[in-house]
Parts: sequence; C-alpha cells; structure tokens
Amino acid sequence: MPVTVVAVPNPKVTAALDAMEGVEVLSPQNVEELDAHIDDGLRADVLFVMGARDPALSRADRLGARWVHIGATGIDGLAPEVLINRTVTCGRGLSAVPIAEFVMASILAFEKQLPSLWLSAPPERRGSIRLGELSTKTLGLIGLGGIGLAVARRALAFDMAVLAVRRSGAPSELPGVTVLDSLDALLPRVDHLVLAAPATAETSSLIGVPALGLIKQGVHMVNIARGSLIDQDALRGALDDDRVALASLDVTDPEPLPEGHWMYSHPRVHLTPHISWSSPDAPRRLVASFVDNLVRFLSGQPLEGVVHAEHGY
Repeated sequence: MPVTVVAVPNPKVTAALDAMEGVEVLSPQNVEELDAHIDDGLRADVLFVMGARDPALSRADRLGARWVHIGATGIDGLAPEVLINRTVTCGRGLSAVPIAEFVMASILAFEKQLPSLWLSAPPERRGSIRLGELSTKTLGLIGLGGIGLAVARRALAFDMAVLAVRRSGAPSELPGVTVLDSLDALLPRVDHLVLAAPATAETSSLIGVPALGLIKQGVHMVNIARGSLIDQDALRGALDDDRVALASLDVTDPEPLPEGHWMYSHPRVHLTPHISWSSPDAPRRLVASFVDNLVRFLSGQPLEGVVHAEHGY
C-alpha cells in the first residue's frame, strides 16, 4: 500500500517524491486547502514542512501523520504537542558547510581588519597596521554538533587551538578538539567565541552578565545559532567597555530588529540577516536528506535527525 506524504508546495521536493515508487504525494497550496482535503477524508503517513512554525503542523493529528519532517535545522517555536505519539525529524546539519565557511569568513575579517583596510585613495602610511594571525588564536565553541564540528575542522586547518563545551560532555569526534566541562572553564581562554548551540530553555540568555564577566578581554563573538542565546542588553555593556571587541551576529532576538535598534549603528556590531546558511547547494541537500529519510521510513529503518523532546532539539 503506498505511503501518503503531504508536503509544502516545493517543486524540487514534489518532483523527487513523484519519482519514488510506493509514494503518493499531495502538496496543498495553503492550510485552507489542506483542511478541505482533511474534511474530505485525507489521511497521510508523513507531513513535510519547511519550518517549525508552519501552520500545517497543527494538522498533524487530524492527518494521522506518523512522521513529521521539518526541513529547517532549528525547531524553536515548535508546538510541544507535535512531538506526541509520532517521530519528528529536522534538517540537522544540512547547512553545516556554508555556516562554517561564514564563521571562518567572520573570524578572518576580524583578524585581517576587513573591509576597513580596503583602499579608495592612496594611503597615508604603508605597512604600519598590525594584523592578527589565526595560528596564534584559540577558538571556543558552544555546541559541538554538525555545525560546531564543521567550524572546528576549518579552524584546525588554520592551526587554531579549538576548545568546546557541549551538553553531553562527551569527547569530540574530531581529533584536535578539547571538550571542557563547563562554560566557566572555556570563556577566559578563547579569542573567538562561536555560538552553535540550539535554542532551548537551558541556552536562553546563556551569554549574559555572568558569562560576560568571565570572557577574555577583546574577544570576538560570532552567533550563527539563535538570538535568544545572548542577553543583548548585557552584550551592549560588554561592547561599550571593551570586553567584547566585536560581535558578528547573523541572528538576533527578535528578527528582524526594529528600526532604530542600537545594534544597527554600534561600531562593534556586524549584523547580517540570518543568511549564514545560504548556499547554491541548499535545495539539493534539503531534498536529498528528506528522500534518504523517506527511504528509511519505507523500509522500517531508524530515521536520521530525530528531534528529542527531552532535549528540546
């Protein structure tokens, strides 16, 4: 009997599913259309959506979906009831490569003072600016999942020392990375601090007044996780008194920040619009990940990227 998949209107996903044997796919254009199908008796084994706040997720029970897949990595905002009596997976790690490259670009820009060194006129002096070097610096990672490991791998290639903290406390899968037992042990030792942990109750305002009191003077902070990990008011104080030399923030709380917010004009904040994940290969990775999991589902194998309710990610 074919497996029925309800998927958000995504041409690449729909085309891939249409080509699979034993799969029937329906792609309603909106929740109103989905509701009409449900009223007509539609039941589905699988529900695919792009984000954890998609309104279609509230129809999972009525559909009878045994498996829900969220294409995005983060699941903050996911209604807890979606996790009850079904398997939920997400696109964990799909954007690790472009995000890790984005992090290294931010770190290099800080050390090499780019783009401020770019010339538009003859310089007054030559060779008098002292630039940083990655091989003498220590990278600190908060979170050592797929993204954290991808960042670590690239940092090691630059001969950086790499330290990390992670929820499990388990040793690193990647040789050369030292996992410490606490944030207090990590913060005073790192020159570049990268936030790569999920947004959970435990990580909310993780970088707040206490943490910012422990950081190494002149640290560069990079957040490609979620804005909720940083107490932004506390960060402002640390930027103003030179404890944090620069905050490279691809995420904020809220997103986007309202017009006139202090972060837009602060000289020690580099803001980007939650774009570190962007890659020309992103659609292919998303489709391939879901199709691979669907093959596993059809054959009764364990799924990849399972969301654990007790951990919140």
